[in-house]
Amino acid sequence: MTATDQSHDYLVLSRGQWDKDASPEAIQSAIDGFYSWLEEHVAAGRIKTGHRLERAGATVSRKSMLMDGPFGETKELIGGYWFVVARSLEEAAKLLSESPTLRHGLFYEVRPLETERASAYVRSNETPE
Repeated sequence: MTATDQSHDYLVLSRGQWDKDASPEAIQSAIDGFYSWLEEHVAAGRIKTGHRLERAGATVSRKSMLMDGPFGETKELIGGYWFVVARSLEEAAKLLSESPTLRHGLFYEVRPLETERASAYVRSNETPE
């Protein structure tokens, strides 16, 4: 078995908001289709469930802790998360492209998990350019 044959977990962030012009019936149909799609992939071991996120949140930084967030723009809102089990980022993205919710305004960010501990001497997401 080569490294590319091994499956890895990919974090999926559900982003965005429903299209303003979509009817409640169309949105509910997409939601129902999503849960059927999700359950099928969970049963097959391709997805590990996560959770929807509540609307409340806090932003914590070295300057302050603000309790009336989250503060992202509408397009940046995160509605929930789960994990895809795949052999590559491309395979994970292809699986997600079949989600019924994409037709009505939601989109996904999929990220490989970094399993190594952080180090100030190794380039990472937090390292400035």
